[in-house]
Amino acid sequence: MRKSRFTEEQIIGMIKEQEAGLSTAEVCRKHGLSPATFYKLKAKYGGLEVSDARRLRQLEDENSKLKRLLAETVLENAILKDLLGKA
Repeated sequence: MRKSRFTEEQIIGMIKEQEAGLSTAEVCRKHGLSPATFYKLKAKYGGLEVSDARRLRQLEDENSKLKRLLAETVLENAILKDLLGKA
C-alpha cells in the first residue's frame, strides 16, 4: 500500500482548518491535494485526535501482520495435507 505524503498530524490539522470555517477548496489548494482525496481522508480521520490516529495506524499495522501470519499458516497446512495425501 502506498504511504501517504501527509502525517496524521497534518491530515487532522487540515480537517480542523476546514471545520473552523475555511472552504474545502481553499484547504485543498493550500495543501496541494484534490477535494476527493480530502474527503477520503476526512472520512477516515474525521473526529479523531492525533493520539487516536496513531493508535489506529498501529492497529492497522498489527492487523496486516496477523493476516500475513494466518495466510502463511494456512498455506503450510495445505502443503502438509498434500504431502500426506500423496504418501
